[in-house]
Amino acid sequence: MRLLLSIVLAIPLSLSSYGASVDGAKVHWTSHGPNQGSAKQAVILVHGWTCDETSWDAQVPVLSQKYRVITLDLPGHGKSDPPKDGKFSMTVFARAVEAVRAEAKIDKAVLVGHSMGTPVIREYARLYPQRVVGLVPVDGLLVISAAPPQGKGRGGPPNPAAMTGPDGMKAREAMIRGMFTPATPAAIQQHVLKMMLAPPEATASGAMIATFDSSNGTASLNDFVTTVPVLGIYAGTPMANRDTLKSVFPNSEYVQMAGTGHFVMMERPEEFNRLLLAFLGKVKY
Repeated sequence: MRLLLSIVLAIPLSLSSYGASVDGAKVHWTSHGPNQGSAKQAVILVHGWTCDETSWDAQVPVLSQKYRVITLDLPGHGKSDPPKDGKFSMTVFARAVEAVRAEAKIDKAVLVGHSMGTPVIREYARLYPQRVVGLVPVDGLLVISAAPPQGKGRGGPPNPAAMTGPDGMKAREAMIRGMFTPATPAAIQQHVLKMMLAPPEATASGAMIATFDSSNGTASLNDFVTTVPVLGIYAGTPMANRDTLKSVFPNSEYVQMAGTGHFVMMERPEEFNRLLLAFLGKVKY
């Protein structure tokens, strides 16, 4: 009994799940940390395309020992409702993050965005600059083109229309498998596949269109510049290089984790967490 009590007392992580809303659509989010209501130093973790908050399972226990950590499911992903009108956009995603921030009663935060989460946190910083003290793109797109990029060693995302219909799941699976390397552990591959194949095709197609469709305001992100501190953490075959990061974020540092696939935070969590904690330690809230 004494041993059990000592184990329980040694665990600093507390967790509560909530639901914010955007235009009447529920946005699921979870708060982690020892002093959830009072911690001023907050980190908001934003997942990528067809992913969910479990993308950050290897980060939450470490970060929440010192920081209040918020994870969420973007609209149409995980436990969150899709937009009521069925229209996905970076603005809708950013507004979902803001709804969560407001409900969590957080003043300012560092936002970490993986993959599609990078344009999401950039859009958030554009719309709500007073709430952002730092940004961390994690192998995310920085320069958005009107069409999905091709190549870069992993193969670019397919036409969103290919993700619908009888062959949609096969196309999605092929794209996801292209995010791995031969060194990506099998358990991580299975977790990612299960997670990313779970959302309906409306989310898979709609969120991909939202990422690259210049008519929804995404193009304006190419001209958006912020001076907050930025740490870019990129994979072995990166979605953006050092020069691109510096051109978009003048006050930035770039780290490439050689030999990793797209899910760098899962493949090398100890290294990733060390880099992120060092950055957080330098941010002024």
